[in-house]
Amino acid sequence: MTTRALITGITGQDGMYLAELLHDKGYEVFGLVAGQNNPKADLLAVSHPYVKVISGNLLDLVSLIRAVAHAKPDEVYNLGAISFVAYSWENARLTSDVTGGGVLNMLEAVRYFQDSSGHQVRFYQASSSEMFGNAQEVPQRESTLLWPRSPYGVAKVYGHYMTINYRESYGMHASSGILFNHESPRRGVEFVTRKVTRAVARIQLGLQTGVTLGNLDAKRDWGFAGDYVRAMWLMLQQDTADDYVISTGETHSIRDLLDVAFDEIGIPDWDDKVTIDPTYVRPAEVDLLIGDSSKARSVLGWEPTVTFDQLIRSMVQHDIAEQTALSTQPQ
Repeated sequence: MTTRALITGITGQDGMYLAELLHDKGYEVFGLVAGQNNPKADLLAVSHPYVKVISGNLLDLVSLIRAVAHAKPDEVYNLGAISFVAYSWENARLTSDVTGGGVLNMLEAVRYFQDSSGHQVRFYQASSSEMFGNAQEVPQRESTLLWPRSPYGVAKVYGHYMTINYRESYGMHASSGILFNHESPRRGVEFVTRKVTRAVARIQLGLQTGVTLGNLDAKRDWGFAGDYVRAMWLMLQQDTADDYVISTGETHSIRDLLDVAFDEIGIPDWDDKVTIDPTYVRPAEVDLLIGDSSKARSVLGWEPTVTFDQLIRSMVQHDIAEQTALSTQPQ
């Protein structure tokens, strides 16, 4: 029998990489997409034609119950969320409802399907290193106290603990991946890594002169999204559900990011290309995140394969190619 998987958030970078991974493994892949005439669904139909799209919304439990009943999944990957941290201060209620409450709705939909059909489902929740926030130990591991510093982080904590609660209350095979920052050429341009690599590409092509950023000293543990979705899949192949930190174990500042990105286009000194704007600084900053993924390495046999340097350079090259194509299109 073909294994069936349902992915929420399938139009995001993780959803697309995960769909490719599962398809290569012979899965039948279903993707949840919200709203009618969603342009992302049209793009998905071109890039991932094997994905069977189902309409549903994380805010609407009934739609999720119907989606799960239609897909009849063996595995559910709940990646859907409002995931841009800065936006969460502007829309804390919506972020809480979607990123937090949406997890509860998906868990309920899966539990209802299991109870009514007798078909067991393995559930993955996309937790986040933003849950650590004001980090209480370095590096952060599965047992580290959670101290979120944004509405997004708070919502992720809710979803994380709700997943644990359903695992302990109902015996569900429900695992959470506490993923540290992971990037790719598919990352949204609102995120700082892609904002930088696209700006650098446009500077190289003479399409803009600089980039405006906030706190250059914030440090993150950055990895490649394609590596991280493999960890998601590995979690659901285990006999026992559990929670895992997924990270590289290395930390880099925004300055490091700028160093690599500008070096890729032959600019060693980028000071005159970067403007600091205090409006881009978070109300409550997370200064340092670095993960200890030794549990994932020992239990899952997972390791990252793409270095920080390789990741940023590949993103710059992708953006140069993309911006070149866009600039040569007829108006």
